[in-house]
Amino acid sequence: MGGCTYQRQRSRRRKLSVPRTRRSAGCPEAGSPAAANVSEPIDMADSSSSDTSTSESPGAKESQDQPTENVIEFNSSGETSDPSASRLLANASDVQFREDSDTRGLEVKGSELCVTNSNSCTSSPSPSGSSTISISSAAGSSEVAATGSSSSRRGVSGYSDKMLPARKRRRADTELEVTGNNPSAQYLQCELPDEVLLNIFSYLSEKDLCRVSQVCQRFSCIANDIELWRNLYQHIFEYDQPLFSSEPCQYAFCSPQDSDYANPWKESVRQFHSSIHVRKDFRDRATALGQNPELYFNTVLEAIEYSEFMRNPVIFVHEGVYKKESLMIESGITLIGAASGNVKEKVIIENDSDFTVLFVERASQAYLGYMTLRFSSDTARVSMSGSKHYCLEVVEHSTPVIEHCIIRSSCVVGAAVCVSGQGASPTLRNCDISDCECVGLFITDYAEGIYENNEISRNVLAGIWVKNHSHPIMRRNHIHHGKDVGIFTFDNGRGYFEANDIHHNHLAGFEVKAGADPTVVRCEIHHGRTGGIHVHEQGSGQFIENKIHSNNYAGVWITSHSSPTIRRNEIYNGHQGGVYIFGDGRGVIEHNNIYGNALAGIQIRTNSDPIVRHNKIHHGQHGGVYVHEKGLGLIEENEIYANTLAGVWITTGSTPVLRRNRIHSGKQVGVYFYDNGHGRLEENDIFNHLYSGVQIRTGSNPLIRRNKIWGGQNGGVLVYNGGLGVLEANEIFDNAMAGVWIKTDSNPTMRRNKIYDGRDGGVCIFNGGRGMLEDNDIFRNSQAGVLISTQSHPILKRNRIFDGMAAGIEITNNATATLEGNLIFNNRFGGLCLASGVKPVLNNNKIFGNQDAVARAVGNGQCLYKISSYTSFPMHDFFRCRTCRTTERNAICINCIRTCHSGHDVEFIRHDRFFCDCGAGTLHSQCQLQGEPSQDTDTVYDSAAPIESHTLMMGQ
Repeated sequence: MGGCTYQRQRSRRRKLSVPRTRRSAGCPEAGSPAAANVSEPIDMADSSSSDTSTSESPGAKESQDQPTENVIEFNSSGETSDPSASRLLANASDVQFREDSDTRGLEVKGSELCVTNSNSCTSSPSPSGSSTISISSAAGSSEVAATGSSSSRRGVSGYSDKMLPARKRRRADTELEVTGNNPSAQYLQCELPDEVLLNIFSYLSEKDLCRVSQVCQRFSCIANDIELWRNLYQHIFEYDQPLFSSEPCQYAFCSPQDSDYANPWKESVRQFHSSIHVRKDFRDRATALGQNPELYFNTVLEAIEYSEFMRNPVIFVHEGVYKKESLMIESGITLIGAASGNVKEKVIIENDSDFTVLFVERASQAYLGYMTLRFSSDTARVSMSGSKHYCLEVVEHSTPVIEHCIIRSSCVVGAAVCVSGQGASPTLRNCDISDCECVGLFITDYAEGIYENNEISRNVLAGIWVKNHSHPIMRRNHIHHGKDVGIFTFDNGRGYFEANDIHHNHLAGFEVKAGADPTVVRCEIHHGRTGGIHVHEQGSGQFIENKIHSNNYAGVWITSHSSPTIRRNEIYNGHQGGVYIFGDGRGVIEHNNIYGNALAGIQIRTNSDPIVRHNKIHHGQHGGVYVHEKGLGLIEENEIYANTLAGVWITTGSTPVLRRNRIHSGKQVGVYFYDNGHGRLEENDIFNHLYSGVQIRTGSNPLIRRNKIWGGQNGGVLVYNGGLGVLEANEIFDNAMAGVWIKTDSNPTMRRNKIYDGRDGGVCIFNGGRGMLEDNDIFRNSQAGVLISTQSHPILKRNRIFDGMAAGIEITNNATATLEGNLIFNNRFGGLCLASGVKPVLNNNKIFGNQDAVARAVGNGQCLYKISSYTSFPMHDFFRCRTCRTTERNAICINCIRTCHSGHDVEFIRHDRFFCDCGAGTLHSQCQLQGEPSQDTDTVYDSAAPIESHTLMMGQ
């Protein structure tokens, strides 16, 4: 069939350089009523199933006017530059084949198209009012109707396909149904080279191509050539790729290779063939190029006025700068930039007063895309008027779609884009709002809308303002390098912000103020020159699953009675703190991962009272949670670990509640109360700190209840320097040194605690320490259950002190105590051991079942070092040897005096707790009661001085 012939020849045809379009066949003249009907439908569907000519018979319609003579020159490939050929072909409605002695070519006969044979082409009138286009050759001529039969491959006057070049002869297997016995129809429909037909078709408009594709199957294949339609499409629209509209207000370019259409260029022309065009100085050329001149305008305003009474018109604005254009859109109009390359940079609409584009009520299906909008105004004039100006404005009850636009404003008052009023709900996506001298995007007065994938950057004021009950939806926007705030919601502004990238803004990345209540989800807020999120002046909001990092100040600021929810965020690597709550701040901070910040992970101060729960606060370069200057807060069920300083600091009149937290693996203290820090510590698990699990000092008076405090490398609880506190029902165990240390005028109260399995003593009270210990269980500690030393005077009531590896209670160094109703039993070195000169107050204590291993060792003649080594300090008689020149720091037990220092000048010092230095091998002479000497290690009773860290405060 003819279609098969075309497919075989197509790969060999040359790419022809020809004019792309001509005026539509049968188009009315400019100014006629038919010409004004831009909505005339055309059928662009493929008609490959049609294999017969639809032309009328010769003579059916003949022109009544005297025709004019036309001469058209063709080269050997069938190319011509004469535009009249297209017009003649388009006006033909019948086909004939003429052979005479001189010519063979194409003849247009009124409504007839004739084919003759010649090497030069002429167009001349016939007696019946026809015009003839002739292609000359050295052959005879004949005339046969197009309805003739295709059974003969030779014309009636000797025509044969042998006259054609070999590559253009008809293939032997080519079949085409041609009615009648007409070789001319066979030549036109089957033998005429594809290149010639393709070149002729390139002069036709989109409507004429659709009409000619209905002549026969071969014409249909050639008329649907992809390259042919691409050239036509690019001549009309100038785009590099096909543009499609799947539904109203949705336009997208698609690569031809990715398109589902067989001919994407043709489909794009079909969708937009009746569109209006704004193309400067193009109207005068439109007629000669086969286009309707009434659809071409020099300004956008003219095109909009022309389309005023049309339904959903589409206007293509071609490349150029359109100045002094102030466009008010009040219908469902579509404005699309049209150019090659980067479309939106080549189509520019600019104005310097009022506005550039304004969408008002009834613009419910309006569309604006692929262009640049500019607003520039005289700064002095704007300052004098005091009025606000906007490049793009959307007002109430307007829902346009704006996408792929560049929006710029050099006006210092107003915003580049303003959306205001009830029912104002645009869709703004893939736009660039940058380098403006004011706010980038301003949404106010109950406005809504969807804002997606926009670039908002380098604006002098905020990138986005949302105020006065507005509720936009913003997704995947890139908001950065602003000279003010990234996003500012205030005066009861709301909104849903998802997956936005907000960074490198001069102030906070996201600011919430004055009753605003946004929802911020899965955004990345980072590298702000001040903070990440700033909520103040009764602001609130939901901040969920965001990444907040690398900001110069705190990742999140909450102040002045604000109460946001900060949930499931990652807050990390801040140059100061993670979350900073001050000045009566509130809020819920929960399920966040807070780590790697230079200052405290969470800081609470100045009467702030947040809820902090289920967070991970770890690996901070400072402390985990810092509560100071009368800070409050409920801090519960968090995991606070591996921070450089204290896990939790509480100071200067603060009274938070810490409940059910896991505070562990810190490089200093677990929980640190100092300088009148108060509060409650309940049901926490505090373990594995380099220093004490809990430290209380300088007037601090917390309530510490039902906690587990264990694994500390410097003790469980240290109360010193005037510290107070109530410790109730805690489990304090497995600490490297004392379970509880009370020293330097401290006076805590300890009730119902279990203090056990310590690698040193249970409770150590010295250096003037006091305290009330009642109803505690103190057992299985390596040193004394309770050691009281150096002028300390505690009160112990109803305690159970048992199963100790040393003495139950030891009192030494001029200390004293009041002991009432205590049970002291089953301790290795005795129940109650008193040093020389110690006289405690004893009342109703029960001391029984203790092992008294010291007396047995003395009775057996053993050195006491044998039972104590250098880790225990049994209480017994303390001697020194003048002969061996020992001092009071070198204790010698009674058996070593009798054996090792027999005959020496010895002196009794006192009855006290010590290990034997002779047995330890620290003297010049070797102990005769011991084996190899051991290394001397002095036990240090006092805690290593707590390292006090000072939080660097931000300027308010």
